[in-house]
Order: sequence, then structure tokens, then C-alpha cells
Amino acid sequence: MSFRLPVVAAVDAVVRDAALAHLDLLAKPRGALGRLESLAAQICAIQGTLRPTLARPAVLVFVGDHGLAKEGVSAYPREVTAQMVKNFLAGGAAISVLSREFGAVLRVVDAGVDADLEPGAGLIDAKIARGTANVLQGPAMSMAQCELAVSRGAAIAIAECEAGADVLVLGEMGIGNTAIASLLMHRLTGAELADCVGRGTGLDDQGLAAKRSILARVMSLRPDSRADPLQLLADTGGFELAMLVGAALGGASCRRVVLVDGFATTVAVALAAQLQPQLLQYCVFGH
Repeated sequence: MSFRLPVVAAVDAVVRDAALAHLDLLAKPRGALGRLESLAAQICAIQGTLRPTLARPAVLVFVGDHGLAKEGVSAYPREVTAQMVKNFLAGGAAISVLSREFGAVLRVVDAGVDADLEPGAGLIDAKIARGTANVLQGPAMSMAQCELAVSRGAAIAIAECEAGADVLVLGEMGIGNTAIASLLMHRLTGAELADCVGRGTGLDDQGLAAKRSILARVMSLRPDSRADPLQLLADTGGFELAMLVGAALGGASCRRVVLVDGFATTVAVALAAQLQPQLLQYCVFGH
């Protein structure tokens, strides 16, 4: 079967305008509720109704390892990725607590963890491989792997929508993935690489300098593939980011609100928007 992206249609502009007009008729100064008004109108437009419901949120956390992590771009070793999966599933992580508090379904997706994870409730095995290749030595993944990851992410999101989810909350975890996201952001936006690189999970000044140096070496070795978003994704990684691209597109294709949180997830959504620009009409950015 040939690779196909989910098709994302435009939201209902007529309903959005009707929602804004209704808000202006309420007993309050026009625009007094600020961002809440545009957010309410956006949700109405996504669902195509003036009486939207947000009753069943689903949280999808995609997890994967990165070959570049071996170069010391993170304050923690790769083994922490698998340990965090166990923490998610045991209910000990922040997202686990938030999901319980708001009655959200939590799915943890093994996109490419470098470990054999024990099956458990809430874990989806979608592993492409045990981590991506080291981008200092070549492409992070093949195009076939990239397309497979995007397809699996889309299928997971669509299945969750078909099961009743009306909001998809997208997140990720993977030691070294802020370094990969920094490379993607630099290529996507043209912003200075140094401005795209942060401390991740808590690098000190020396660690941050080393991280920037390593990423600069990657940039000097890797071709500029920004003209083709999928090629850029395949060249750079990672499996969890590729699945996030698919999940965002899959959720939007089902006309669901897509809640985006965190740097790496935002970069993945920016990549997805290069493929289907109307995706952004469905996105609410929480971070």
C-alpha cells in the first residue's frame, strides 16, 4: 500500500463567525473574555456546532530513543527513557496525575524505545526500531521507517477518535529529543541554531555549550533538506516525533481539537503543518 497522509479539511468558518457573533450579544463588554472567546469560537468551528462538547480527552505520549543521545546532548543516559515509560504507566509522572485529575485516557506509545518493554495497560507497542541512528554518522532513519512511523501515529490517533475521544493531547518523551527538535526547528524556521538549543532536562552551562557544539557538527555534515518536510524528518529523527506528525494530522482529519504541549511536540506539529497547513486551525497550544 502506498504511503498517504490523512487529509485535513478546513474548519467551519460559518460556525466560527456565528460563535463570535453570539459572544458579542452576551451581557458583557465586547471581547471582555479575551482569549477564551477566540478559543470557544475555534472549538465551535472544529466541531461544526454552536454547542460543542469536550467530554473525553485522550492523552497520547509518544516515546523513543535517539542515536545522538550517545554523544552526551542530555544530562541523562538513554536508559532513562524506558524508566520513564514505567513511571508513566505506574501513574507516577506529572502527565499521569493530570490525566487522572481530568478523567483523560492516557496512552503511552512505544515508537522506538531502546528496550524491550513489558506489555501493560495503557502501553501501545508501535516500535519501529530500538532507537534512531546517530545523525552524526548518517540519516536518523530511512524514508520507509519515517513513513511507517507517520502512518502508525495517524492510525493511533484516528483509532482513539473513533473510540470517542473529542480532544487529543499530544506529548512525547525521549532522552536527547530536544536536541533533535532543535535541529528540526533550525531547519524549518531558519532561526539561528544557538537560539533553537536549550538546556533540555537541565544541562549546566558546560553541557549546554557541548550540546550546541555537537549540533553545529551535525549541521556541517548533514545536507539541507528543508524543502521536503518528510526528508528532513527522516534525516533528523526521531521515531516519536514522526509519530507525532501523524497523530496531529490524524486527529485533525477526524475534526478533533489537538492540544499541543512542549517544545518537541510543537516542532513536530510545525513539521506536520508543512504537509497539511490547515492542521493549525485544529491546534491549541498549551505551552
